[in-house]
Amino acid sequence: MREAVEAAAGVRATAHPNPWVGCAIVDGDRLVALGATRPPGQAHAEVDALERAGAAARGATAYVTLEPCSHHGRTGPCADALVAAGVGRVVVACTDPDPRVAGAGIARLREAGIEVTVGPGVEPVQRQLAPYLHQRRTGRPYVVLKLAATLDGRTAAPDGTSRWITGPEARADVHRLRAESDSIVVGAGTVRADDPSLTVRDAEGPDPERVVLGRAPAGARVHPCTEWDGRIEDLLDELGRRGHVQTLVEGGATVAGSLHRAGLVDRYVLYLAPALLGGDDGAGLIAGAGVATMAQAWRGRIDAVTRLGDDLRIDLLPPPEGTP
Repeated sequence: MREAVEAAAGVRATAHPNPWVGCAIVDGDRLVALGATRPPGQAHAEVDALERAGAAARGATAYVTLEPCSHHGRTGPCADALVAAGVGRVVVACTDPDPRVAGAGIARLREAGIEVTVGPGVEPVQRQLAPYLHQRRTGRPYVVLKLAATLDGRTAAPDGTSRWITGPEARADVHRLRAESDSIVVGAGTVRADDPSLTVRDAEGPDPERVVLGRAPAGARVHPCTEWDGRIEDLLDELGRRGHVQTLVEGGATVAGSLHRAGLVDRYVLYLAPALLGGDDGAGLIAGAGVATMAQAWRGRIDAVTRLGDDLRIDLLPPPEGTP
């Protein structure tokens, strides 16, 4: 299963909006073939692995990170492909909450007489597939809020300049985040101030759909883009209906504040640079009214800390639902 998880990680930026899945075909202690989800419209992980394994798949065990699909979409059902290949056993880490699957893939395998084990490796797979699982359960894309700041918490100098707070390694990492996202959201103020293109340049992967909250000036590099004047909640509903699995928010402190206070952020990605502006007149991370007392402070959970050149990337998750 570890091999399958690693294979899935390698296609994170090219598989979405399909889930990035890995599949390992094993005969005894021998790894026969390793597959992963190809770009949309092409083979899913199970079919990719079966094609590589050929006749050696008969009687073998397939380790799959996500429950095999059982419905016809742009490709045929993976459960049927496993049955046709004659595998003897399938080990599934995580069940698929998509209502078109939701246990039907496992049932199809068992009906065909294939032994199915569910659960090994579920925790790393749930972590890896968190955006996909969230979108299928809620109907909304997984919202990643990206922030970059100096060590004293400033995102821009008093004159409004913010380029560049972080170094090239951190900026390349942001481009990887963009490649993994189906859409990228910024405020019209950021477009007017920085004129960003919001494309993927320092990583491999497709450009996300660009969304501006408000109106982008004519001639701005963000065009063509979707301009949105309504509620951010309605935007997330619309992006979910379009099949977007992950949305990256790169707006300024005002957009960050509105999303944070509304509880709409699923992962905070904060890049900290070893720099100090040294005053209280620079722009902060989150604009707007904060809490009145320390006892009311929002406390999340640090999920990961990664060094990128001279900078740090801190991944922060919201507190679990129901936490006071």
